[in-house]
This record gives sequence, structure tokens and C-alpha cells, in this order.
Amino acid sequence: MAGLMQRNAGPGRLREMLARPDPVLAPGAYDALSARLVEEAGFGAVYMTGFGTAASFLGRPDVGLLTMSEMVDNARRMVQAVEVPVIADADNGYGNPINVIRAVQDYEAAGVSAIHLEDQIFPKKCGHMEGKEVVSASEMVEKVRAAVEARRSEEFVIIARTDARAVEGIEGALERARRYREAGADMLFVEAPQSEAEISTVAEAFPEVPLLFNWVESGKTPPIPLERLKELGFRLIIFPVSTLLAVTVSMREVLAKIMADGTPIEVMRRLPPLGDFVEDIGLPEIRELEERFSDKKARLSQRS
Repeated sequence: MAGLMQRNAGPGRLREMLARPDPVLAPGAYDALSARLVEEAGFGAVYMTGFGTAASFLGRPDVGLLTMSEMVDNARRMVQAVEVPVIADADNGYGNPINVIRAVQDYEAAGVSAIHLEDQIFPKKCGHMEGKEVVSASEMVEKVRAAVEARRSEEFVIIARTDARAVEGIEGALERARRYREAGADMLFVEAPQSEAEISTVAEAFPEVPLLFNWVESGKTPPIPLERLKELGFRLIIFPVSTLLAVTVSMREVLAKIMADGTPIEVMRRLPPLGDFVEDIGLPEIRELEERFSDKKARLSQRS
């Protein structure tokens, strides 16, 4: 895990990972702690979920309520908490191509390795909700062009997402994705295909293009085994809500027990000891830094 004195791996590492035979698996994180837990579990990348960020920051659904600054700030905290690359949801770029330029530069300055931009109108909605609307393909093309030109490093990965399947059908979504690739997107993300046949159609349409697959529990896309996604050639697989749903279930169980019994005594055996928890989130490093930069140590060094 990243320390206070360490730097995140950055986009170069992500590019290397995407070039390997197996796809990159990136579970969703919604804050710095969940990002650390994703890294601790052994995953090579963290995905900052916009859905989870909205739920954790506001206690609200993903319907475009968060500002760019709030999203970038959350991404920055995750980058500072881990050593592995962070891939971030950048919604629809928060406006026109000029807004996209600022968004790309701010996410890149925050240390993020990749972002995805979508072609929904503002305010956007979660990709697996009803009632989505999309901007014109030509407008999104200009956003992608602006994003590509705005990045300071060519290692920074620009992922173009289309939500047009819900509005224009799968063929319309594929045509948009082709145009976004031609505009310079490094990776394509066709959101919410609604059958395994459609997932295969996406993969077959872009055999030489890096593709992202969004593995959403109970969403519009059916659950697909990892081996099948490997066969189809998807390079990046994100799991945006797994951690959020899991922690919600666990928290409700503990709270219900406290409400029923008045204390958490009966669930303590299922919880990590507080001492172990603070060790896991970096207390040894803090102690080492305190010793390294202590005034007492400096005075002893001066005397010697």
C-alpha cells in the first residue's frame, strides 16, 4: 500500500498491464479506505466509481449531483492511498469540450492513470438506469478530441464511453464507438449491452481495439464469467458496485444488532480488532515517520 512518502504507480504502469495477455480487473472503490482494501486484496488497479462516490458523499443515487471538483478530490485521495493505478469515472466531462479540457488536466494532475468520458447529456444518470439521453455523436467526438489534446502525458488513458445502446440500439452504439475511436480514444466502453449476444457483437466489432467491460450486479448487462470475457478479448473489467453493496449489507447487520441488543457484543467476533485495523491502515508507517522526524532524534544527532 502507498505510504505518505510514496508515489502512485501512474499511467505508465496501467499501459503495461493492459498490454499483458490477461485483462486488468479493477474493483470499484468509493473512498480511500475502500481503495486500500482493493489493493490489499491483490488487485493491480482500482476503479473510482461515480455511483459509489455519489452514494458515499451524498447518500444519493448517481444522477449527476456531484461536481467535477468533488469527483477529482475523491480520486486524488484514492491515488494518495494506494500504489496501484487508479481509473476514474469522469462522467460526461462536466460540460462542453472546454470543460473537458479542464477535467482531463485536473484528473491527470491528481495522479489518476485513466478516465472514462460518456456521451450522456447533463445531468447524467447511472448507465444502468432508465431514462438516459445522449448528446449528438459529433458533439462527443469533439469532447474526445479535446480530451486527447489536453492530456500532458500520452500515457494517460482516455476511455470513451457510449450510453447510446439504451437510446439508439446496439448498432447505433457501435457506430458512435467507431467515431470516438477515430477521434483518438485509447479504449472503448459500450455501456449496458443487454445480452451475451450483444456483448459478443461489441467484441467482434472492435477486434483490435482495447475494450472495457462493466460488470454490474443486477444491472442491464447479464453476468458473464471471466473466462468468456477473456475469450472475447476485453482488456479492462470494472466491478463498480461490489464493494459498496457488500459494505451496505454488513453495516446494516451490525446496526440492526446494536439496535436489538443495545451493544455490538454479539457481532464483535466477526469484526477485526481495532488494533489490527489501525495497523492495516498504516499506523506502523506513521510511527516510523514520527521516529524519523522526531525532535528528540534530531537533538541526539546534533550532540553526537
